Amino acid sequence: MVSPTTTAAATATAAAFLSAAPASSSSTQRRRSRLPAISASLSSSSSEEPLLIRAARGEDGLPRPPAWMMRQAGRYMASYQALSKRHPSFRERSETTDLIVEITLQPWHAFAPDGVILFSDILTPLPAIGVPFDISESKGPVIQSPVRTEEQVRELVPIDLDKLHFVGESLKILRSEIDGKAALLGFVGAPWTIATYVVEGGMTNTYTNIKRMCHTSPNVLRGLLSHLAGTISDYIIYQVNSGAQCIQIFDSWGGQLPPHVWEQWSKPYIKQIVAKIKTECPHVPLVLYINGNGGLLERMKDIGVDVIGLDWTVDMADGRRRVGDGISVQGNVDPAYLFSPLPVLTDEIHRVVKSAGPKGHILNLGHGVLQKTPEEAVAHFFDVTRSLRYDTLFQGHVTEELQSVA
Repeated sequence: MVSPTTTAAATATAAAFLSAAPASSSSTQRRRSRLPAISASLSSSSSEEPLLIRAARGEDGLPRPPAWMMRQAGRYMASYQALSKRHPSFRERSETTDLIVEITLQPWHAFAPDGVILFSDILTPLPAIGVPFDISESKGPVIQSPVRTEEQVRELVPIDLDKLHFVGESLKILRSEIDGKAALLGFVGAPWTIATYVVEGGMTNTYTNIKRMCHTSPNVLRGLLSHLAGTISDYIIYQVNSGAQCIQIFDSWGGQLPPHVWEQWSKPYIKQIVAKIKTECPHVPLVLYINGNGGLLERMKDIGVDVIGLDWTVDMADGRRRVGDGISVQGNVDPAYLFSPLPVLTDEIHRVVKSAGPKGHILNLGHGVLQKTPEEAVAHFFDVTRSLRYDTLFQGHVTEELQSVA
């Protein structure tokens, strides 16, 4: 159960935000009123960099963990549902500058997270390298000509960033709109994850074609993954040059591989990307998230990213020990907690934050926001996070230097 002190602190903080708001009968308008108060608190910081960027770098002395949510813009929001009725095509919504900006800012205006992530898709750059795709309402992404031969790999082209102008335009507008009050995140898919769609022709539950290629056509698969690694690197640099302050790499299907297979077929290509970005954009923190990464944490440590995302099946304290103190962590509240009574959600947020420790932690879910998640729960998640203070949570505790598991 949540303690009276915890409840009072969260309630007082929420009241402080709401007291600055103009009167309104709309809950969304009330949540939007938080933005000036948050802006004032951030502007008083000794650092001009957003809290999320500082946490990603593992800086000491932060007042609390920053928070954002994967899929924080999307189908659970009434404003997004209304927009989708006017613009039913996902490709239109994710490839039109005005719509990208509007959708990206919906949760920012409603909840004021510490991170604002571009509304897009990991497959968005595919047409720019010669792989067209469609989105089916029933099947998801569909690639009519899966890439499975050496000839098809040779036909892939270097990324044409002009075909992704809407990404760059959106990031520039968003950076201006957010105006330093939060971190602007871009994102990409990891080569293995993108390759699963390109080889399988769309979504799959078995990954049989691409897993078979590891043994039957290894040179073809290596060629595809190498091309994707170069493409994704260039795409990240484009996002950074357009305004992204932090990049998350999603190896969404890396967790579907046995650890030794992931080490051979996914890890080297992520390392290739990270090495290039650290050379070209050394100031930009990189986050690596793998769904189902409990068996991979030790193998992820030397990739070179600044932050490792933990899914909700990993105990935060255990994950922190296994990763060690030199890398920040992100996560990892189970998205289902957003359907629980709010005091239960409060308790879980406190548990995760205490388990992560007072530095190098970005609070997030262990996966994306689920459909039909109550917006009130999302608002509560961020209200509670803003009420947290490390000096209170860890009062009387001596912080240990974490040593990673060998």
